[in-house]
Amino acid sequence: MASRSQQRDATRERIVEAAAGAFAEKGFRGASTRDIAQRAGANQGLITYHFRSKDELWRAAAGHIFGMLRTSLGARLAALESEEPRERVREGIREYVRFTAAHPELFRLMVEEGKSAEERMQWLVDTHLQPLYDGLVEGLVRFGESLGDGLAPALLPHAYYVLAGAASLIFAVAPECRRLTGLDPETARAVETHADFVARMLVP
Repeated sequence: MASRSQQRDATRERIVEAAAGAFAEKGFRGASTRDIAQRAGANQGLITYHFRSKDELWRAAAGHIFGMLRTSLGARLAALESEEPRERVREGIREYVRFTAAHPELFRLMVEEGKSAEERMQWLVDTHLQPLYDGLVEGLVRFGESLGDGLAPALLPHAYYVLAGAASLIFAVAPECRRLTGLDPETARAVETHADFVARMLVP
């Protein structure tokens, strides 16, 4: 039987996961704590018990998503240390695509907050996106050096946003994709096809 502490932790985790989906779908202003509590199957009062404010809950939700991303990419890249540079970069991209397929709320959250210059966007960039961007830039620079043909520094911002969009959009708008093309992008085969396509498009 779970202890009271374990039950509290499990409830908090359910609230954070529900909040991530709600904020990604409706934005900070559109998502209500009542809706989040319903998604989590929890009493609304438990949200104020665990979080002092809606903003604190939003930050916990964002941290949860990006924490999972760091864990996923870190584990995959660590397992590829012996691979040649080109395939290592490709597999890192594939893993990012797989993650965005499993967690489309990542892209939706980035788009929702990236549209404004408010403090939440600044915090998201400084705390989570900047390390991701710096890691991508470092990886591209090292990859270029290993081949003797690096990507021009002026193109690095473009490379980042090409990757973010190409990897994520098809999953973030999956209902549209099914209606438009007849392809269900959420099937395992479609995810792997898309992952390999993006990886080989960006790293020929």
